[in-house]
Amino acid sequence: MQPTIREYTASDKPMVLHLLRLNTPEYFSPEEEPDLDHYLEHEIEQYFVVEVEGEVVGCGGYNFSEDLTVGKISWDIIHPDYQGRGVGGQLLRFRIDRLKELKHVQVISVRTSQLVYKFYERNGFTLLEVVKDYWAPGFDLYRMELKE
Repeated sequence: MQPTIREYTASDKPMVLHLLRLNTPEYFSPEEEPDLDHYLEHEIEQYFVVEVEGEVVGCGGYNFSEDLTVGKISWDIIHPDYQGRGVGGQLLRFRIDRLKELKHVQVISVRTSQLVYKFYERNGFTLLEVVKDYWAPGFDLYRMELKE
């Protein structure tokens, strides 16, 4: 199994939404699907999919703050069968490396939940803020920044 990362295309949307559903309600609230749909249609700046043998098994992107100084890791979703197998870490590192190449990016941040913030912590992010029930009831916001 050698995962490959490529840029998202509009034809990937059904599979990305399917990945979200596979991770609902364990990691995402059902209320978040319209948000992802809107993101895919209107807010993507850079978004990627991870494929294994032609199958999309993960996705994630990044966006920028208005002044372009903050690169924001966004919408990481990994197929449950591939969680814990290094796919998420490979995708995260790929995006961090791309963001570090951009001279205008001074901070790399992520907004996640209490369910996966430890993954980001293991990958060099520091917790800055917690907001209870931010995403939906029972899904708290964990705002983090890369400390490298």
